[in-house]
Amino acid sequence: MDWRFFSRVLFVVALAGCGRQAVRASEKQFLADQVMVFDNDPHETAADDHVMENREGAAGGHGAGGGGCGCN
Repeated sequence: MDWRFFSRVLFVVALAGCGRQAVRASEKQFLADQVMVFDNDPHETAADDHVMENREGAAGGHGAGGGGCGCN
């Protein structure tokens, strides 16, 4: 098999995979489902953060403190 043919086929497959449409408004309700949240139990997350703070000796760093301009 010719390598040019293989590279062309791979290029076409890559383009076909990137041709997705944007998420419609009616589909966004499924993306915001509670199952999609990583930290499902806030008490367990708080306990894990407490253990990590005590083990590592550092606290915070989980929220958005600012945009990097130093004005937070």
